[in-house]
Formats: sequence, C-alpha cells, structure tokens
Amino acid sequence: MMETSRMTPAALTPKSRERVLVIEDEEDIAELLKVNLEGQGYSVKVASTGEAGIKAVQAEKPGLVLLDLMLPGMDGLEICRKLRAEESKGRIPIVMITAKGSEEDVVRGLEAGADDYVTKPFSPKVVLARVQAVLRRADQQPKPKEDGSVEIHELKIHPGRHLAIVGGERLDLTPSEFNLLLFLAKRPGWVFTRTQIVDAIRGENYAVTERSIDVQVVGLRKKLGKFDHYVETVRGVGYRFSE
Repeated sequence: MMETSRMTPAALTPKSRERVLVIEDEEDIAELLKVNLEGQGYSVKVASTGEAGIKAVQAEKPGLVLLDLMLPGMDGLEICRKLRAEESKGRIPIVMITAKGSEEDVVRGLEAGADDYVTKPFSPKVVLARVQAVLRRADQQPKPKEDGSVEIHELKIHPGRHLAIVGGERLDLTPSEFNLLLFLAKRPGWVFTRTQIVDAIRGENYAVTERSIDVQVVGLRKKLGKFDHYVETVRGVGYRFSE
C-alpha cells in the first residue's frame, strides 16, 4: 500500500520556494505528491498529460520535475528526451515515478535523461528524500573554471593540458580513461549507464564500447590507487563519481 500520511515540516528542509512540476495522470497519486511536497514548502504545479507537462515546463521553469512514465499520448521517456534536448535553456532535474521497476526499465529511464527513479507503490517519505537529494546534488556540482578544469575531493583535472592529479600525484591515463574520469567527476553522485558513458567519451582516434567501459573502469581504479573508491559501481545500471 502507498503511504498516505503527510510528513511534518521538520522532517526535511528543502528550499522553501523551490518549484516542482508533477506530471502524473492518476489524480489520487498527483494529489498525494502535491500535498506532501507543499507540506515541505515546495510550490507545486500538476500536469496530467505529456503535452501539458511540456508547456508547463516552458512556462513555469520548475526547479525539478516528477515525471510519470506511463502517460496518455506522449509518454515519460519521450518527455524526458525532449527536455534534455533543450538543455541549452537550463538543465532541469527529473525524477521518474512509475510502476515499471525492472533493471531494464531503470536503465531505459536513466538513458532518456532521468536523474533518479522511484517505483510505485511508493512512500511519500522516499519521494521527498529523493527530491531533496537530487536538488542537493544539482546545487553542489563542481563549477568548472574558465579553463574548463575541475577540482573535487583530492582530484584536479585540466582538460586542455590532459592533466589529472590525485593526492598530489599525476595520473598516467589513456585518452579514454581521462575522458571517463572527467565525465564522471563533473557530476558527482549522478549515475550514468554504460551507453551514456560511451556516448560522452567516444573519440575519433579510439574505440569505446559498452563492454570496454568495464575494462577501462578497472584500469582507472588501479591508477587511482587508494582513491579508487571515487569511481563507484551501481549494480545493474552503470557508474558514478563519489559525492
């Protein structure tokens, strides 16, 4: 059964003015999400179709979208892809909520551009915690410097110089290992599927396949030494850089 009680305001402390768009065609679920989110200080708008959801995103510019996968007309995957195709206008975190919870469904959702995935039936407490975590990760992304370099934890990466330093030691990385590390480090905490990683780091002078990603991760971890825990495996999905 889905938990229906409202949480107390002290349970979580999200930004009080954060706008959340709920795209959900089941009225009772949409109302459950709206009541619990508003109870935590979020401003909530609900859209019951994919088309209405796209228009609401363009008009409201929400801080986060809670997106049902199975919608009439345009489904959640298509909506997710459309929003990601417009990232030049600003990236909006997306959390999918759906009854489809197999590993294949989760991977498909992440590859479409979702930042997290919650399966029905769900607890509102879990959804609220996921919303807070996704927004926190979005706020805490390392800001690349003017030269494109990234610094996080004990790691420093300078793309232009093809230079990666961890714990004060320079890493001897192949081009694909370097791009893999840079890609993950730019968004710590976010999970990427192998397909997403392949698309991001594929180069003209070297081949990258989904199968080779696992091999490259093994090699990268060896070179990171005692910092190998920075690259984490998410079973059944892919990899992420430690927050």
